[in-house]
Amino acid sequence: MFRIAILILSAALASAAATADTGFHPLTLSEPPTRPLEVVVWYPTEQTGPSEEVGGNIAFVGTPVHRDAVPASGRHPVLLLSHGYGGNWRNLNWLAQAMVGQGYIVAAVDHPGTTTRNKQPVQAQALWSRPQDMVRMLDALIASPLLADRIDETRIAAAGHSLGGWTVMSLAGGQFSTARFITDCRQHPALGGCKLTHTLGIDRPEAAERLAASQHDARIKAVISLDVGLARGFTPQSLAGINVPVLIMSAEADSDDVPAALESGYLTENLPAGLTRAVSVTGATHFSFMQLCKPGAATLIEAEAPGEGVVCRDGGDISRATVHQRLVAETGAFLNQALHYQAPRDDTPLGSSR
Repeated sequence: MFRIAILILSAALASAAATADTGFHPLTLSEPPTRPLEVVVWYPTEQTGPSEEVGGNIAFVGTPVHRDAVPASGRHPVLLLSHGYGGNWRNLNWLAQAMVGQGYIVAAVDHPGTTTRNKQPVQAQALWSRPQDMVRMLDALIASPLLADRIDETRIAAAGHSLGGWTVMSLAGGQFSTARFITDCRQHPALGGCKLTHTLGIDRPEAAERLAASQHDARIKAVISLDVGLARGFTPQSLAGINVPVLIMSAEADSDDVPAALESGYLTENLPAGLTRAVSVTGATHFSFMQLCKPGAATLIEAEAPGEGVVCRDGGDISRATVHQRLVAETGAFLNQALHYQAPRDDTPLGSSR
C-alpha cells in the first residue's frame, strides 16, 4: 500500500509547488568545543527581491537565497541532510532548495573529520559522532529563535548521501558491528567503505562498543539513503527492527567502490518490506547525487586534482539536471506520504495545507 501511494503522489507533484522563496541561515554550534559544527538552514520565506547565491564556486552551482529572511508563517516539516565522506553541506543544496519549494525547512551540517575542509584523523575516527551531529543540529533548530515556532516537530525526516546514508540509517535504528564489517571486507576488499576502515577508526578497539550502541532518534519519522556506503556493517537484526519508512535510491551506473547490489541492495534485503521503497536511478553515478557542475568543471577539477574530475561525470546521455528532477520527484512523493504532509499548491498559503 505504501508503494502504491508513492506512485500516486509522484504523478501529483507537478501541481504541488509553493510560491515562497528560499531563506538561508548559517549557524555554528560551539558546544562541545571538541566538536564544533557548521550548520546551514534553508527555509520558506515570503520575502522577495534581490537574492544572493550560496554554496557555489568556480566548479559547482549554488542556490539563490535571502539570507536571514523572515520565515514563512505556519509550521513546516523538517528534512535533515548528511553529506558523504570528504563532502560538505553544499553537496545537497539542489535537494534543499527543491524541498523548500514544497514547504520544508531543510538543514545540513559539515561533519568534522569527514568533510572537505576538515579531515582531522581524530575527528574522522569518531564515526559514531556523525549521527550525534544530526541530533545536535535538530536540537539547535528546535531551539532556534528564528525557526523554533515554524517547525512541525511531528514531521521530521533525514536524508544522506554515501556515508551520509549510513548516518541517517543509524538514526533510524541501524546498529553497526565492527566485527561483521571487517569480516565482510575480507570478501569484498574493493568496496570504498572497506578502504576507509582505518581512516574511520572502525578497526580501533574502542569503536566496537561505540558503533554497536543504538543511535536511534524517535523524532525521525522517515529516512532516505542516497547510494549508501558502509551498509554491510549494519546487523540484519537491527535493520529488520526499523519501524519508519525508508527510501533507498541507488545509482544505476554504479562502481566497484559503491556497488548498488552490495550496499543499497543489502539494506533492501534486510529492511521491513512494507516500509521500504528501493529505486535504481537511471543515468546516475555515485556522484550524480551531488550538486550541479558548471560547464568545464570536470576538466578544471582534473587539472587541480587528477582523478577527481569524476565527481562531475554522470552515466549515459542523461544530464545531472535530469537525474535531479527524478530524485526530487521521488523524494517529495516519499516524504509527503511518509510524513502525512500535503505540500502547498500555488494557490494555497504556506502553513495552511496540513
